Amino acid sequence: MNDSHYSPPLLEVRELATSFFTDEGEVKAVDNVSFTIEDGESVGIVGESGSGKSVTALSVMQMVSRPGRITAGEIYLRGEDLRAARPRRLEELRGSAIALIFQEPMTSLDPLYTIGNQITEAITRHQKLKGQAARACAIASLRSVGIPEPEKRVDSYPHELSGGMRQRVMIAIALSCNPSLLIADEPTTALDVTVQARILDLLRDIRNSRQMALMLITHNLGIVAEMCDRVIVMHQGRIVEHKPVVELFENPEHPYTKALLASIPRLSSPPKTPLPVVQWT
Repeated sequence: MNDSHYSPPLLEVRELATSFFTDEGEVKAVDNVSFTIEDGESVGIVGESGSGKSVTALSVMQMVSRPGRITAGEIYLRGEDLRAARPRRLEELRGSAIALIFQEPMTSLDPLYTIGNQITEAITRHQKLKGQAARACAIASLRSVGIPEPEKRVDSYPHELSGGMRQRVMIAIALSCNPSLLIADEPTTALDVTVQARILDLLRDIRNSRQMALMLITHNLGIVAEMCDRVIVMHQGRIVEHKPVVELFENPEHPYTKALLASIPRLSSPPKTPLPVVQWT
């Protein structure tokens, strides 16, 4: 093979390990995790709470805070070593190349600033736009995520918006600088079912129109079936199965994956049927 024609994946994670160091000792949150994401691809990471999904995302973003620390492994974004990058370079990459949507927008948005100010902060930092040009870009970002009357909403504060609208604002902030990879960490957890569907439709439309890669973190296998090309199943900090979505649903191999699929409630079940639980350990 001619190495001169080699094109690195958009994201490559090799043997990643992240631990939290407490008074009781070391807790391994992510243990020997490896995967890649290509341009335009949608990859789901699933597992129950505490399986290491969110810590994997924070590790990719180089945002693990104390007492946590990445203890081993390599993370490359288009071949660039993120673990070796200086803080200033990481600030440049966050937003412009890779962006993260957190699961609870009310705690992620600053209540003291208008949503317009919070979007223009990212635009000013990464696109070097200021004043009216930055404001116009912020309004366009709000319009692109389906917020009505964006010219008015740009001056609203977070508490003046519904949960679904706040999540759309978080998506607008993340997408304002056209990242190549969007990491969405449980983006619909705090929303009701109808709003969840609208947010997922929005993410799908944006991904298709921008040819953007998506790393979707969720415990909901139904969302993965609808949104993703491949799925990574995590349990106790490790990857236990990694397959194309259709193949995983049709032929799960690992006992934990089978237990997750068996725990999905079904409309065909008789009334008052107890919800199944994940019993594999």
